[in-house]
This record gives sequence, C-alpha cells and structure tokens, in this order.
Amino acid sequence: MERDNGPGPVNDFTLPSPAKLNLCLHIVGRRPDGYHELQTLFQFLDYGDDITFRPAEEDNHDIHLEPSIPGVADKENLILRAARLLAGTQNQKLPGVILSVDKRLPMGGGLGGGSSNAATVLLGLNHYWQLGMTLDQLAELGLQLGADVPVFVRGHAAWGEGVGERLTPANPPENWFLVLKPACDINTGKIFSEQGLTRNTPRIKIAPAFEGDASRYRNDCEDVVRKLYPEVNQGLKWLSQFGPARLTGTGACIFGRFPTESAARIIWESKPSGITGFVAQGVNISPLHTKLTELT
Repeated sequence: MERDNGPGPVNDFTLPSPAKLNLCLHIVGRRPDGYHELQTLFQFLDYGDDITFRPAEEDNHDIHLEPSIPGVADKENLILRAARLLAGTQNQKLPGVILSVDKRLPMGGGLGGGSSNAATVLLGLNHYWQLGMTLDQLAELGLQLGADVPVFVRGHAAWGEGVGERLTPANPPENWFLVLKPACDINTGKIFSEQGLTRNTPRIKIAPAFEGDASRYRNDCEDVVRKLYPEVNQGLKWLSQFGPARLTGTGACIFGRFPTESAARIIWESKPSGITGFVAQGVNISPLHTKLTELT
C-alpha cells in the first residue's frame, strides 16, 4: 500500500546503523589543505545503533528526530543533517517523517557511529521516499557530511585512501572482536595536530594488507593517544595480554581479534571494572544493506 499524496511506504520500519573498525590506519602524508592522507582497512561489525522511520501526519512535511540526542545540537546532528541534505535534492514536497535512534555505540569512540547514522538515514529515506537514487549519488552526498559516510553508504568492507573516501572493496577475515571503551573521550583534532604524530608511513598496496604478519599494520594515531589518554594506554596493556590489541580510528575504543565468539566472551567476562564494551563479529557486507534487501 502506498500513500495517495506522495512517495513513500506507509508502515514504520527500522534499519541497523552498524559500527565499523579501522583494522589498520596509516597516515601517509599531509595535503595542502591540511587534511591527512590515510590508508585504512574498514570492516563492519554486526552491532550498532538502530534507526526507526515513522510517517508523520499526512499534512506534515517536516523531518523530526524524537527524542533528540542529549548533548548534540540539532544543527550538528548528522541524522538531521543527512535527512535535510537528501530532502534538499528534490523539487517536490516529501512526506514528513519521524526518526528515532536507539543508541548503543559510544559517541567519540572511533566506531563511526555518527557517520553510520547519516548513511542509514540517507539509504532509509531513499527507500521511504522512493527516490531511486543510486549508491554513487548517495555516497557523494554523504561525503559532504563526513569522510567516513561513503563506506557506510556503499556497504562493503573496503580499503580506504585519501581522507578515507576513495574505496576499494575488500574481504578481510570475518573474525570475532572484543571492543572496549575506556572511560575517556578523545579529541580528534587534538590527535591530528600533535607534533609527535607519525605522518610519513610508506604507502602499501591493498593486497599486502591481507598477507603476512598482521602486526606489520598498525594505527598511527595509537602512540599519541596512549600518551595523552592513560585510560586507553591501560586498556591496551590489559587487552594485549590475550593477543594483538589496537585502537580504532582516533579512539577511544580498542579491540582484540578472536577466532570464535566463545573465545572473545571468555575475555569479556574478565574485563576490568569501569570499562564498557561488547563482543561482535566482523562482517564484510553491512547489516544495513542486508536489511534493506529484505525490505525491497
């Protein structure tokens, strides 16, 4: 059943907004505009937020977020910014929509929560309003919101270059991860402005990222974050007892890789007090795309 007064399905629906990990993050240079040139390997997790889309009243063409996210002004909220950006591409009145988010991902954790929310809104409203926009078009819009948004829009694990927006599909092993959030918030701008940050890691091709000793690949932000945020340093020291541990993005979340869910959960049960987190499997196809396929 469709609306009589415009595009869009009548029924509510909910879409996942998954986390991502940077399995490695190399800073290979600095651009004239001040941004850093990166090489990174993105993989999704089968864990994240959920966003629900509900029709507004038939004569209401507004976009609402109910409830708002504490501590995030509407003008800075990527959910609303994504919705309004997409609506602004259309030369027609669109049915109103009420968005609500079930937040599980910590803000400022390096898991891409805000970028993932933006991508879920772009794809969800493209479906809701039946706009028929392509992934290329939506990814281009998403890049206006943040460098990590396109990988969530495209929905496949990827080798990222540039500021993370130049993507080559990749298929790293779908291992299990223990993800921990130390009790601190990281200032990304502070990390990238630190004098001691490594900015000249040699470029590598995508293939070597899956071959040989994984310890050769690292997060170039990690040393600076460990120095500035002792909570992250302590968490990495603890998690490293059980295998290689790494920072994701600019943090604050850290992760360890395990071959099975049970192996990850055993370590989870012994985590230090005062630290939060979760166990999840790495997946190369985004749960968002899997769910959208079920809706169409």
